[in-house]
This record gives sequence, C-alpha cells and structure tokens, in this order.
Amino acid sequence: MSRISTNQPLGTPAWIDLGVPDLDRAKAFYGALFGWEYEERSAATGPFTLCLLRGRRVAALRPVAAADVEGESWWHVYVATDDCDRTAKQIVVHGGSLLAAPGDVADLGRTAVVADPTGARFSLWQGRLLPGCELVNEPCTLVRNDLACPDPGPARRFYAAVFDFTLDGNDDLPDFDFTFLRRPDGHEVGGVFGDPVATASRWQTVFEVADTDEAVARALAAGGAAGTPEDAPYGRMAPITDPFGTSFSVITRPPAAG
Repeated sequence: MSRISTNQPLGTPAWIDLGVPDLDRAKAFYGALFGWEYEERSAATGPFTLCLLRGRRVAALRPVAAADVEGESWWHVYVATDDCDRTAKQIVVHGGSLLAAPGDVADLGRTAVVADPTGARFSLWQGRLLPGCELVNEPCTLVRNDLACPDPGPARRFYAAVFDFTLDGNDDLPDFDFTFLRRPDGHEVGGVFGDPVATASRWQTVFEVADTDEAVARALAAGGAAGTPEDAPYGRMAPITDPFGTSFSVITRPPAAG
C-alpha cells in the first residue's frame, strides 16, 4: 500500500483518467468492480468526476461524446513534472508533439496533452492541490503503466532524453522485447514493450486487485468483458474491457517476501 501526499518525481506516472460517453454507467461499472465512490468537480474544460477509494482520490472520469471513444479506448496516463510548460517544450524538442497546450485544471494542477514520437498519447501533471493518485499499489488502485508499440526504439530514446530515464532489460521475460524505464534514483516507473503486431502505440494501465478471478466475475456481472485469468511472472493477471470498449488489466501480486 502506498499513500501519496506530495508531488511525484519527474516522469513518474502520477494520475489516470478516462473519457466515457455515459458517466452514470461508467460510475456503476467501476463502482461494482473496484468499490469506488465519486466526487463531482468542474474546470474550465468542463465537468469531471473524481474516483475515490476510502475517501482518497485514485482516478477521474470525464464525460465525452460517443464519437470520441469509437474504436480502441484506453485509460489516459499523466506523468509528473514540476514545470508543465518547460517539460512540454522538451517533449517537442525531442521529437514529440504538443496536442493541447498547458492549462490549469481548477485548483488541482496544471496539465498538457502530448504524444511521443511513436504516436502514444499521454499528459503531463504538475500537481497543486492534487499530487496525483493518492493511493497506489494496493487493491483497486493503479499499480503500473507500460507502453506497447510496434517500433519501441524511438520511444525508448525519447523517454530517456525527456525524463532522464535509464533503460534496463528484463531477464524475467527473455522471450519478450521489454525494457524497464527507471528514474535517476533507480525507481522503476514502467516499461516499453515492443509488439510488432500492435496497430498503434498506447500506454496500457494495470490495476491491482485482491483476487483476479473475483474481479473478472465482478466485471462480467457489471456488463464488461474479460479474458481468462492467467499466472504471469509477477502475479495472476486478466484483461478486462469496460462497457465502452476500454481495455485494461488487473493483477493480483504475490505477497511480499518476509
């Protein structure tokens, strides 16, 4: 379990949100799956809903037009920065794109929407009243984000240049093209997965759950879809799709040694 009360170091995945065409249905689905409760807020860009676990903010839902979620839909990751405007400029310098200029989200923080050179979208988050997810790495919260893309080389160079990440291979997955992304302090923030059959580059979100099989059953009962749970090197995982076609994964990690 990790409680977050201060802004995360540069490059750390700090926040997630999801655009949905039916907010009430989304709240019902994720409430049934994760036990989330909700807090309604608004900003210059429109209303949004904060998702709460035990009163702490762990994600957000945004109402969007149905046309905006046609095709594949993914949870959107926000990466921490102490200067949103400066980091946005660095992203462009190193071959990325600025899709939405830096702007304030009420009194919570400052953000910009960007894309890396492979086309994977993400946002920046300069926390003010909201440092980002206030709970992580425990059941029903964010546990990790990984980038899957057909050509991982440019992505790896980009994230290393912009966020000063180091790149390490993964001996646990020798048959996969996977590289860890680590901050200068050695902390692992995610990874880049080379998938030659992927049709687009996307950041993928994984939520921790207490029991993967039970989470799959809850998702199905709430109107979602799910794949068969499987044991992986880091825990028991399953892919889940919400009623709007949003894909993500859940994992039950083994108890910590000792």
